[in-house]
Amino acid sequence: MTELHATTDVSSLPRPVWWQKKWIQVPGLILAGAAAVYALIYMDVVLRAKEAYQEAEKYMAWNQNPALKKDYFEKKFADDKAKLDRLLEKKKIKPEEYQEREETLDFDKQFMLNESSLKYAYQWYKDTYELFSPPESKWVRWAREKAPKTLALWKEELRAKNIPFEDYMFE
Repeated sequence: MTELHATTDVSSLPRPVWWQKKWIQVPGLILAGAAAVYALIYMDVVLRAKEAYQEAEKYMAWNQNPALKKDYFEKKFADDKAKLDRLLEKKKIKPEEYQEREETLDFDKQFMLNESSLKYAYQWYKDTYELFSPPESKWVRWAREKAPKTLALWKEELRAKNIPFEDYMFE
């Protein structure tokens, strides 16, 4: 048996293909991992930009149709009050706390109904292009285009309500 090993020609053994060599596999694996991490980060930032842009669009729709805004906050108030009612029924909160929370819900609803939809739309557009670029996704480009127009509309709204402002207040 020892004679067989001694006479075996090493050059006749199969050689590993270049991608099967350790000195290629390790850096390749590191590069693939880094590329995957960057791809995930890219996707996350683009999806966040899309979400922020859509939030701005919601506020713009509310500005154009205030009934949508009213319906949204009326429904939110009704849902939150129903949860509060269930807590009171189960005796998880006291009547005084119920009254306090109900007043807070009503205050929040009235506050949001009186707030400027343009203000929120502008801020969401601005956040989209300031916080979620690079990369320069279509959501970022669209937000960058719409923000100045929205700001101009908001300023008109403030002037119509005789609310004083200076340009530095919008930065």
